[in-house]
Amino acid sequence: MREQVRIRLRRAWPDLQIVAEAENGFQALELFEAHTPDLAFLDIRMPGMSGLEVAREMAGRCHIVFVTAYDQHAIDAFKHGAIDYLLKPVEEERLAVTVARLREHLKKPPPPMDDLLESLTQRLKGDQKRAYLRWIKAQIGAHLRLIPTDEIVYFHAEDKYTRVFTAAAEALIKKPIKELTQELDPDKFWQIHRATIVNASEIAAVARDARERLLVSLKHRPDKLEVSRSYIHLFKQM
Repeated sequence: MREQVRIRLRRAWPDLQIVAEAENGFQALELFEAHTPDLAFLDIRMPGMSGLEVAREMAGRCHIVFVTAYDQHAIDAFKHGAIDYLLKPVEEERLAVTVARLREHLKKPPPPMDDLLESLTQRLKGDQKRAYLRWIKAQIGAHLRLIPTDEIVYFHAEDKYTRVFTAAAEALIKKPIKELTQELDPDKFWQIHRATIVNASEIAAVARDARERLLVSLKHRPDKLEVSRSYIHLFKQM
């Protein structure tokens, strides 16, 4: 994700000087004290110290953009006056809007953000207690079946429905992909395309075809799933 943000920032803001990148919250704070930057992009969830804890130390001394996978965090940050936010995966069009806003905000002193950080901290605690989906209610022929999410290989959007694939069967549900991304455990289920979510434990291999498309092969189904450009970063370390 850092690589994706860096590459797209260079395109959207060529004269921006990126002075450091951090792998965790502790390193982020150390680098901040060493470089005293004007601007920081902070993931809300980071190892060591969270992005919110780091932001609390930077507040009033640096402009901050939050990077998050959770819509509710982003919306809350925006309403409470944070500079801006970016949702994962970072889209080039959205980043261009953020850059335009940042150019204006950098003319002013950084805000203290005390109320914002407290609000986001409480929301984060609530999310950590949230239970992810364990069962999917699906129609298979004339029967309604409860499918454990652990048995699901992948989801694929089709018109107004989402098709659910297990190792041995297919089913339809009315829940859209966008809603599923908020209800499934993101560590277990990866969105690899705007229309596809795959069970990470079901991924057998990833390779490029003759057309240079990145395709996922599965352990228990013959299907090959295309990975769109916005989600290629998920497989950088594989």
